Amino acid sequence: MPAESFSLKSIAIPAFGPTLLYGLATGAILPVIALTARDLGATVALAALVITLTGIGSLLTNVPATVLTTRFGEKWALVIASVWCAAAMAAAALAPALWIFALAVFMVGMAGSVFGLARQSYLTEAVPLYYRARALSTLGGVNRIGVFAGPFAAAGVIHFSGTSGAYWVGTGAALLAGIISLQVPELRSPVRSGPGTVPRGAGEPTVPAPTVRSVLVSHGRVFRTLGLGIALIAAVRASRQAVIPLWAQHIGLDPTQTALIYGLSGAIDMLIFYPAGKVMDLWGRRWVAVPCMLTMAAGLGLMPLTSTSTGLLLVSLILGFGNGIGSGIVMTLGADFSPSPGRPQFLGIWRLLADSGTMAGPALLSAVTALASLSAGIAATAGLGLLGAAALWKWVPKGRPGYGQPNGTGSAPVSGSDLPPA
Repeated sequence: MPAESFSLKSIAIPAFGPTLLYGLATGAILPVIALTARDLGATVALAALVITLTGIGSLLTNVPATVLTTRFGEKWALVIASVWCAAAMAAAALAPALWIFALAVFMVGMAGSVFGLARQSYLTEAVPLYYRARALSTLGGVNRIGVFAGPFAAAGVIHFSGTSGAYWVGTGAALLAGIISLQVPELRSPVRSGPGTVPRGAGEPTVPAPTVRSVLVSHGRVFRTLGLGIALIAAVRASRQAVIPLWAQHIGLDPTQTALIYGLSGAIDMLIFYPAGKVMDLWGRRWVAVPCMLTMAAGLGLMPLTSTSTGLLLVSLILGFGNGIGSGIVMTLGADFSPSPGRPQFLGIWRLLADSGTMAGPALLSAVTALASLSAGIAATAGLGLLGAAALWKWVPKGRPGYGQPNGTGSAPVSGSDLPPA
């Protein structure tokens, strides 16, 4: 669809409806995973390990998810992931033993990887380049709204049925996400032309289908350079979620104050996703990527200097603002550089890099805190933010992709040739 006739409203329900519900499903269970594990006999340390299984499941499934999305198409990948997530949450609600519950949590992470890859690939195909950042920023913002609303949706059910109620809320929301995903129009035919081939136009011969290995080789420079910046964004974002409650406890705030500060930071995060996407579309990705990291680095650097609830609130708002203006930046850059054919394979590797950062950030925070202090751990995370800003400044191309092309439909770089020299 040409840019001048395109509207995000035209794809709002099929594109963003499943994401809102899926975010609600995952948000509903996040506060109770550790509690359920403890009820099933886990120690505090083991309960913390169970929480990480969603991230591990996503990390390990990113590349296999490309096979599913390529084979069945984005629409059916969304449906399959939603049904798998619903089954996992139902299993978690009914789990009679800790190992079954842990497996169910791992399955939720697997489903999230497939769902995230398919929705990103779908929007990349469906939206003109001129609107791409706004669409993907809105996608990220809608997901955050769902995750934010999830605990509130589950709270009433938990009051009447206990912690298992949260998983049933998640089950229902995931099933609704799958039902709405059935309305997603097919944008391309799934690969059915035979093993190792991709169909072309009428009368044209098939060509070898891209593989994860071939995409990794052909786009290796992008992964080695810009991919580092993406991993650093993910590391800082994941650490940000931990440092606010940890520092609040360090300076003696009670749980109510901590929850309020964390919630206000998240609220600012959710409010500015669309303006951030518009800036990326009109001025270029660098205008958001670098300020996002610099702002979060500044917030993290200031946090050890705070000693009151007011000071921590102000710093947390800075962090929320920095994270909010970066809504969709990882997905947008991945979409810009993803080739077609080969988009699912590229995005699977891209998500693997981001998830690796998500796992590494809190691990670094924990290690430095154990060796030195919490202040030192937070300062190390701020250093990651500065390093990420430098990497993104160097490797994110200037200007906006497709500038000067008719209808904003020009091709984005696909091989890394548009990156600054190493």
